[in-house]
Amino acid sequence: MFDIKWIRQNPQDFDAMLARRSHPAMSAEVLRHDEARRDHVQKLQDAQSRRNAASKEIGKMKASGDDEKAAAFIKEVAEIKAFIQTGEEEERNLTAALEAVLAAIPNVPLADVPEGKDESDNIEHHTFGDLPKFGFEPKQHFEIGEALGLMDFETAAKMSGSRFVVLKGAMARMERALGQFMLDLHTQENGYSEISPPILVRDEAMFGTGQLPKFAEDLFRTEDGRWLIPTAEVSLTNTVRESIIEEAELPIRVTAFTPCFRAEAGAAGRDTRGMIRQHQFSKVELVSITTPEQSSDELARMRECAEEVLKRLELPYRAVILSTGDMGFGARKTYDLEVWLPGQDAYREISSCSVCGDFQARRMNARYRSKDGKAVEFVHTLNGSGLAVGRTLVAVLENYQQEDGSVRVPEVLQPYMNGLKVIDG
Repeated sequence: MFDIKWIRQNPQDFDAMLARRSHPAMSAEVLRHDEARRDHVQKLQDAQSRRNAASKEIGKMKASGDDEKAAAFIKEVAEIKAFIQTGEEEERNLTAALEAVLAAIPNVPLADVPEGKDESDNIEHHTFGDLPKFGFEPKQHFEIGEALGLMDFETAAKMSGSRFVVLKGAMARMERALGQFMLDLHTQENGYSEISPPILVRDEAMFGTGQLPKFAEDLFRTEDGRWLIPTAEVSLTNTVRESIIEEAELPIRVTAFTPCFRAEAGAAGRDTRGMIRQHQFSKVELVSITTPEQSSDELARMRECAEEVLKRLELPYRAVILSTGDMGFGARKTYDLEVWLPGQDAYREISSCSVCGDFQARRMNARYRSKDGKAVEFVHTLNGSGLAVGRTLVAVLENYQQEDGSVRVPEVLQPYMNGLKVIDG
């Protein structure tokens, strides 16, 4: 959501920023709705002023014994009252129309974000680790998991359909171990506080972080109107909705390990085998709430926290800066971390770390009070995966696979696996 006053004052700049995202100019439409609403509000205010003045005249006319004029003013006040009643409903409709237009516009990119049409225009920021070399043809994760008898897509499909998996034995334990390892790292070393949030939320929460109304088809909804979260970003960021935080409390850093649910409506035919793109998956999420001055440095810090997970697991990866054409709806700047998957012979996304500015805060009415107590402003919000647990499991299987079909357990995970060093069935 945007500051309508800023758009009024800077319509050309607003359109230029949207153009960098290959988005049509919107200032004219926004200002048309804004002008209609403001004109109507002015009419209501004029009517209320006239009603107050006419009401005073009624008393004067009655006091002077002029009942005829008093009756005329009484009639006028009744007509104005009727106009105001219908006019207030019209004001609500005009406000809703303006907000609907604003809510559908994506966030604008920061000046240093590379301009581009899609992921092909992303820029590599840096890489970490050497790509593994095998004396055999490396397999994909689902081939490894199925051969070990620990990854069962067929049984999952019988109960739930496609894009689900049943993990068994040591594979299930490794998924749990990865999540626990990530939480321990982020809470014990990276300064995040752990939260166990709801995974069912209302419309307002989804709207606050930008999932609604634009991405409704990518979400799962319950019969009572709640939504299953596609990421714990929704729950964690909404912990500050409709609140005023003292500046001394910022930055706030929180993390959660939750199941996530996505309909993957736009992913037909993509990654249909395996665990890369599932309807249900686990993820450790990172969320920061900051002042505007803190948010740029916080984005780099969050990315480094996510990177540390991959470094400790000794998984090769690269960090890329997303172009304007590949960024998410609510982001102003995004770093993606892409882990190397030998079975696919490709880097695949395992984390996105984004700064949203005050885009989400305006939708949630999340603010902070300055240290001097004089100003109340919108906070900045950031979110990132730290990491997607299922995709991390995929990366471990493919990078630590052995020729006999077994999988070595990364050293940092062994304490979480009761000392197990090799998964061999």
